[in-house]
Amino acid sequence: MEMLSMHDRIKGGLFGVAIGDALGGTTEFMTRAEVKRVHGYLTDIAGGGVWQLAPGEVTDDTMMTLGVAEGILAAPDDPAMAIGERFLAWYRTQPKDVGNIIRRVLSQYEGNWFEAALLADLDLGQSAGNGSLMRCLPAALAYPRLSDVERVSRMQSRMTHYDGRCDEACVLYNRIAHRLLIGGAGLREAIRAEIAGSAYAGELDATAEPNCEPSGFVVHTFRWVVHLLLTSATFEEVVQRAANLGGDSDTIAAIAGGLAGVHCGYAGIPERYRSRILLREKLADVSDRLAMLHEERGGVGG
Repeated sequence: MEMLSMHDRIKGGLFGVAIGDALGGTTEFMTRAEVKRVHGYLTDIAGGGVWQLAPGEVTDDTMMTLGVAEGILAAPDDPAMAIGERFLAWYRTQPKDVGNIIRRVLSQYEGNWFEAALLADLDLGQSAGNGSLMRCLPAALAYPRLSDVERVSRMQSRMTHYDGRCDEACVLYNRIAHRLLIGGAGLREAIRAEIAGSAYAGELDATAEPNCEPSGFVVHTFRWVVHLLLTSATFEEVVQRAANLGGDSDTIAAIAGGLAGVHCGYAGIPERYRSRILLREKLADVSDRLAMLHEERGGVGG
């Protein structure tokens, strides 16, 4: 098998998020039975769904991932404010899909992200959603040093999600991505190395599906992501299985698709998916710039 370049893996990661998002957006909030009745088994990026998406249109998962990426590119040493500016600019466009926790934070932000996240947690009674996990991948794509990956993963999570289970999931997820990018590990090997000893270790040897709904609760989401990645053979299988779950299918597919894309690289993603994404030129540009930053900060080029 030909060695994948760092650039190809980075581009695969960003496109993987967007493809999962666009594919799963069709089935979000449906039950699995409803998905089967309406779509049979969804394999194509079709649009529609609760948000009436155009085919290839993405939702908050991809847009906030781009916000994190562009914030890091603007201020790599301390990107919190630059990321926040991009979140707010996106929110002002009145997007179709904004999660409840993120909506609360963005609507009441007054200069301190971490304070706004705490207030949202108190107001809503919880903040353990998957909205910081869905967007965290650029922290692994931008930085070759694991300490930077972990620091920025945790920071971008705490900007909107006060609950510690969210930044724990972001760090675990991006440690897996870092192993794929830097260590050259295989996908299952990387997952096993990072998940062992964590709250998600029970998924490592499970043959049955997780005994939880494919919901927006970060623990449920990450259990499904780990299960799908460990039990799927191809990128297509990962995102298709996630989309056909219903529930929070766009976000589960985006998160799982991100790691699957890093693993197989852009070249390993089917052209029929890559060419369908409406934002593909933007994603390609940001991928190029992330790869340059990664190399500038001491990563391996190529």
